[in-house]
Order: sequence, then C-alpha cells, then structure tokens
Amino acid sequence: LSRAMALSLRPSSVPFPLALAPRPTTMASTFSNNCKSTSFAPPSPSHVNRRRPILLFDIMDTIVRDPFYQDVPAFFGMPLKELIECKHPATWIEFEKGLIDEMELARKFFKDGRHLDLEGLKTCMRRGYSYLEGIEELLHELKENSYEMHAFTNYPIWYQMIEEKLKISRYLSWTFCSCINGKRKPDRDFYLDVLQHLKVDPPSCVFIDDRLLRNVEAALEVGIVGIQFKSADLLRHDLFELGIDFSANKHSSSQNQLELKKDQAS
Repeated sequence: LSRAMALSLRPSSVPFPLALAPRPTTMASTFSNNCKSTSFAPPSPSHVNRRRPILLFDIMDTIVRDPFYQDVPAFFGMPLKELIECKHPATWIEFEKGLIDEMELARKFFKDGRHLDLEGLKTCMRRGYSYLEGIEELLHELKENSYEMHAFTNYPIWYQMIEEKLKISRYLSWTFCSCINGKRKPDRDFYLDVLQHLKVDPPSCVFIDDRLLRNVEAALEVGIVGIQFKSADLLRHDLFELGIDFSANKHSSSQNQLELKKDQAS
C-alpha cells in the first residue's frame, strides 16, 4: 500500500454514498492502486441500512499524542529500548484488557519487581496527553455535520484521565475501549463485537487507526472500511474520497466556532 489509506471497498454493497455525485466512476480509478479487495456479503436485512458511515477512531497517536514513547522513558530515566526490555511483557496488556487494576500494574510492571511510582507515572502520562495537530478541528467538523463517532481503542482505565483533560466525549463516545470490553485490537472478535453492538454491516463503518499492518488490516478482514491515520490533513482528504465532504465554508465556520469555545473556556 503506497499511501496513507488502506481501503477495502465494493461500492455496490456499501450503504452510504462513497463519493459525491457524479463521481462513482472516478472512485474506482482513484483507488485502483490502493485497494485491498475483499468480498462482502450483501447487507443483512436485520441490520440498519445507513446512508452515512459510522466512524470508529483509534485514540492513541490517532487523536491523542501517546506519551509512552518519549515522556515515559524520560520519567524512568532510561531509553525506550531499555524500558521495553525491563518491563513485564504481559502486564500492560492485562491492564488494557481490564484484567488487573492499578495496584497490580504497579506490582508487576517491571520484570525484576522494582518499585513503580504509580502516581508519578500517572502525572507524567496526564501531562503528555494532547490533541494531535489539526485533529480536534476535524472532529468538531464531523460532529457539526452529525456523523456518529465512537472510540475503538486499546487502552486501560486511564482513558478517563484523557477524557478529564481533553473532553473527547464532546465529539465521540468512549464505546469500545479494551478495558471495558475485555478484548484488544487486532482480535477479530473485538471487531465483530463492535458490529454486533452497533447492529450494522461491516461496510457501514469506517475505522481510522495509525497501525496499518495489525489493526487496519484486521478491520479489512471483517469487511470494515479502513484508513491508516498519518495526519489530520491526509485523513480529511481520505474521508472526502469516501464522500464525507468538508467544504471550505464549513471548515472556516467550524474553526471559528471552535476557537470561540476555546477562548470562552480559557
């Protein structure tokens, strides 16, 4: 795949408009070098046939900067490679799946059992959370245009710290979080649980994640439309190619409203 987008599309089976009329023939040629073909079954009569896609967003390094790669090694005073070698390989995964609590995380974080400053680590993480450049404006525009959006993310109960700081629930719902669902991407069952919960067929969903080879590919395998996130600007372009339009006027108006809200909050 040569671009930011990994798409699995079959226009005849997708219940929302993939392109603004009159562009359906252009659609096929636009993605001719970027598609991964998957055979989809027709939409099930028991599922909702939607004219608009549901947008499923990964959170870390898609919407929110992940402090793990820079801030956390600095907190522990060691390079990232050394940190990965020192920490227990299963503990964070168990924490993300909600199988252990914070105290158990602290006890088992390092393989050699050394003390973990839990509150210090949480403070470090909290300080490191921030919106990626341009993404909050994009989320605001999607919300203003009444798109349904959900988090679909691998993260522990500390997602609540992200919410407290960034108020992401203004734009989307924390519906599918590994610590709540007990499953992690790229587990196929996690994707199927999402579809069952939403009561839609796979092509009715667009999944955005920065990890192509694992998470986006897993979405494609169950028939969900997948986009690899690289930047807010590229995501805007990729969504437009799927028929999710942001006109210049709407973009300007949305930015002005968001700036006004920020000024009022400060």
